[in-house]
Amino acid sequence: MSRDQLVTDWVASRFPGQTVQITPASADASFRRYFRLIWPDGSTRILMDAPPEKEDCKPFIHVAGLLAKAELAAPRILDKDLDNGFLVLTDLGRIGYLDALNADLSMADMLIRPVLDVLVKWQLSSKASTLPPYDATLLRRELDLFPEWFIGRHLGVQLDDSEKLMLDRTFKFLINSALAQPKVFVHRDFMPRNLMVVESEARLTPGIIDFQDAVMGPISYDVVSLFRDAFISWEEEQEIDWVVRYWEKARAAGLPVRADFGDFWRDYELMGLQRHLKVLGIFCRLKYRDGKEKYSEDLPRFMNYARKTAGRYVALKPLLNLLDKLEGNTDQIGYRR
Repeated sequence: MSRDQLVTDWVASRFPGQTVQITPASADASFRRYFRLIWPDGSTRILMDAPPEKEDCKPFIHVAGLLAKAELAAPRILDKDLDNGFLVLTDLGRIGYLDALNADLSMADMLIRPVLDVLVKWQLSSKASTLPPYDATLLRRELDLFPEWFIGRHLGVQLDDSEKLMLDRTFKFLINSALAQPKVFVHRDFMPRNLMVVESEARLTPGIIDFQDAVMGPISYDVVSLFRDAFISWEEEQEIDWVVRYWEKARAAGLPVRADFGDFWRDYELMGLQRHLKVLGIFCRLKYRDGKEKYSEDLPRFMNYARKTAGRYVALKPLLNLLDKLEGNTDQIGYRR
């Protein structure tokens, strides 16, 4: 039986005697899919389809509970069938942050400021030993995607021994910076694509989705995910304004951010570089291993993020030199200096 047929049959068996319309809601980079279930009276729920041989629903359920406990807007679990890989969730609506921003960028400041409060609240709810650690092993495994999938598979470049040694030193530098930061709950993909516009009581409330990969890790990670993401690049003046606002809110709330903003900004940039190198690898893996080519359209954006940060720190000059060299091999996808 096809997965689509299984979805149809499962909904019919779960809601017998009811007329339930099933429409696609969204899909992501994993094997999960989401459907909107619509009843005749207009009420809706979301069905998560996560094939159990490819996806584990338990982390999603666990983090959903943490978000509910923190009183944040996120899908609540209404029903579950782990054997078949189905969850029925509350529906946060149809308007995602990315769509709202793309429709009217002049609304950006109004949309983003409440997100800063949500992020601080999420971090304040952090509790030790609740989520897996964002440890050196995981950070390194992510970074290794860059030479394997971006440099090796996508560009077809073989690094020489000195370049491999340089990357190893750079990776250790970035990992040490990340591990030196205070630890909080980390969503790991806290960006407009995973935020929803939820209107309640005439007040904009950002909703959080796609949180199943959450870990306990560096406090700057979700901040840099928000402002240096895959789909929108902000002017640096605007970016700094929002990061300062986050930092001020975090300090006022008692979160353990660095006392000097310059120090926090350095942590933020180095954390961002770790993420951007990882994403360059992931997007290429999605293209070549999983047949999802659309993600590769954003490779130039992440290369620009990486080059920008590497150009600002003396310890990263060797990495910048490598990125400059690699850019000469990327004419086919439109990189520009």
